Amino acid sequence: MIAWLTDPFTLQFMQRALAASLIVGVVCSVIGCFVVLRAMAFLGDALAHAILPGVAIAYLLGANLLVGALVAALVVAVGIGLFSRRGGVKEDTAIGILFAAALALGVVLISTVRSYATDLTHILFGNVLGVTAGDLWLTGLLGLAVLITLLALFKEFQLAAFDPVLAHMLGKRPELLRFAMLILLALTIVVSLQTVGVGLVAALLVTPAATAYLLTRRLPSMMAVSAAIGALSSIAGLYVSYYLDVASGAAVVLIATAAFLVAFVAAPGRGVLARRAAARRAA
Repeated sequence: MIAWLTDPFTLQFMQRALAASLIVGVVCSVIGCFVVLRAMAFLGDALAHAILPGVAIAYLLGANLLVGALVAALVVAVGIGLFSRRGGVKEDTAIGILFAAALALGVVLISTVRSYATDLTHILFGNVLGVTAGDLWLTGLLGLAVLITLLALFKEFQLAAFDPVLAHMLGKRPELLRFAMLILLALTIVVSLQTVGVGLVAALLVTPAATAYLLTRRLPSMMAVSAAIGALSSIAGLYVSYYLDVASGAAVVLIATAAFLVAFVAAPGRGVLARRAAARRAA
């Protein structure tokens, strides 16, 4: 049993994959709590797909793909914030416009490089086993920046999430906080690019946080439980990927989804079984 647990991580690329998976699992799950509480799941998915032009341009220029993704994500995040704040359109409208435009631009750029189109799978679904030392450093630094910012502005983000009117009355500027959250989401998506890819990052942002929401009652507890679920799902997904020879990012998401289904049925207070028992007692 010990050999079964340790054998995969005797390989150097698996050690890098483990470190990257833990970083992504924790960062996505923590910021995902705000995504769930503020109903920003569509925004996370849109930002994830909007990085494609940045990836394509970076490939054409021979630059780091993660850097290209980071620039594209920040540009789209800032654009959504500006359009929804000053352009007279609702945020979901701004998201839809920029998401579609960025995705279309990415497809156009990728279609000009025939050899690259066959390698698009690792962008869409991740390739954590191919993480290099440089990728790991960039992932770690971006993830650390996201967590430090969330910790430093935790009270402000919490107030804006639960009572934006009160936040405005107290001079906390909820519009600026939402703008900051857009940028943090963009950074988190770039952090997740190598592990789960743009196609699955929205699931990793939402699923552990939604599971923790069913199990907890306070935001700090929700963030801690969500981070634990994200980390454990990432580790378990690596084992499944190694021993069953399947895509690692998809394995991580499926394990996180299984944890959500268990909580959805059996969570105390909010689970299906608990609600049915309460209904029977009331009857």
